[in-house]
Amino acid sequence: MELNADFSRRVSVHGAGAAWVPSPIPGVDRRMFDRIGDEVARATSIVRYAPGSAFSPHVHTGGEEFLVLEGVFQDEHGDFPAGTYVRNPPTSRHTPASENGCTIFVKLWQFDPDDRTQVRIETSDAVFSREPQRPGIEFVALFEDSRENVSLKRWPAGSRVDLASPGGLEVLVLEGNFVESGETFRPQSWLRLPCDTATGVTVGAAGALVWIKRDHLREMPAAPQIRSA
Repeated sequence: MELNADFSRRVSVHGAGAAWVPSPIPGVDRRMFDRIGDEVARATSIVRYAPGSAFSPHVHTGGEEFLVLEGVFQDEHGDFPAGTYVRNPPTSRHTPASENGCTIFVKLWQFDPDDRTQVRIETSDAVFSREPQRPGIEFVALFEDSRENVSLKRWPAGSRVDLASPGGLEVLVLEGNFVESGETFRPQSWLRLPCDTATGVTVGAAGALVWIKRDHLREMPAAPQIRSA
């Protein structure tokens, strides 16, 4: 399966209005943003767990990155309430579930195969810092290495924010809204920009809280390659 798999093009998906697609696990549904592959796929999605739903134990061969949007995600390592940002690197293992239901934004098979950095950040408790030379913009750093930079940003109401994308860029709206290229982005709306592009957004009257990943599309994404034992 290929969905929004041309990474040389601008792509937008308004997740709140997208259809839920059942996964092979009863009670777990997905809103797919981009995907290369079938059930083993390089994928970006919003995933909804019904109360009491669970996956079987599995290893993240290609890594898993997620942000809890609603409810409480759970596994044998603990409870992950809304606002929790997690990176489970390649070779990590868990049994995901949700007793009362939850919704997460998740990216699969997008890690460096040698990455072993485990990350868990409770962003609801995080202190935002002012961004140098960009008045009014605040941020929380979530992760950075030689391949990518991930953060939360608060954009002030009514502001104009310029977005440069030398190495590719993704934006997911968490709160508030903005307009880009005449298109309004609200919670669960997602924008992906290709390398070497730039755009500007106009932030709505309530401001906006967004998740941003940048510089991760310098190498052309491909379907997962399963290493033989």
